[in-house]
Amino acid sequence: MFSRIKEDINSVFDRDPAARSSLEVLLNYPGLHAIWIHRLSHKLWRANWKLLARVLSTFSRWLTGVEIHPGAKLGRRFFIDHGMGVVIGETSEIGDDVTLYHGVTLGGTSWNAGKRHPTLEDNVVIGAGAQVLGPITIGKGGKVGSNSVVVKDLPANATAVGIPARIVNGRTNSLLDKELGEKLGASLDKESRDKAAKKFGFDAYAVSADSPDPVAKAIGRLLDHMHLMDDRVSKVCKEVNQLGGNICPNDLPELRVGEFVEDKKAAAKRRESKVESFDPEI
Repeated sequence: MFSRIKEDINSVFDRDPAARSSLEVLLNYPGLHAIWIHRLSHKLWRANWKLLARVLSTFSRWLTGVEIHPGAKLGRRFFIDHGMGVVIGETSEIGDDVTLYHGVTLGGTSWNAGKRHPTLEDNVVIGAGAQVLGPITIGKGGKVGSNSVVVKDLPANATAVGIPARIVNGRTNSLLDKELGEKLGASLDKESRDKAAKKFGFDAYAVSADSPDPVAKAIGRLLDHMHLMDDRVSKVCKEVNQLGGNICPNDLPELRVGEFVEDKKAAAKRRESKVESFDPEI
């Protein structure tokens, strides 16, 4: 028991730079207190002392602000930072080295008996206020952004944000580039993107390769597709003309999006003037 407590305290130092001493952690971290009390209530639950287990978990909730059902299964070095408002349902399963922040709910979406709460595999991090609902699985190394609502499985090493949560880096951009390039018979790289950006009249589609916005990424992929198709059509026209044909005599009209940039600057100026009229010192 004492070795597990020491392990828990050491895990706090690994994940919370505010921790300064073992005594401070022992006395002032309600997340750890809730976990330690849960271990006792879980043993009572498994021994079929269910009422006593529930009473103990309710006492823990009153003491720490963390509600962990005694039926939940917790792994090693589990850390609840700040703790207040965390709810962990009966059939939840949590792996090793998992971190939850305050306000997280591991909840159910059904009134039917059986598995109805999430499973968090090893090294998962759930941001403050996030809601992970239903019998879903968050894969190893998965991360959920603050205030997100997750209702579907999350693969290993992926990050999900939003309501409902969407994966923003489930696969590397290079892998997606390779797949799209193979389908279109071309390659995608930074140089080709830059050339397309100059041709279309704006810089890199205003979308970086590591953008956390899934909508922006989707737009970027569509523009990649347009660039590759334009390149393919140009090659077809060239080959046909070499064979004696006469197609594509005129260049495609230039695509420019400068008006969007101008509109954005105009809107920024309007906001600035409104702020100054409200309070010039802001």
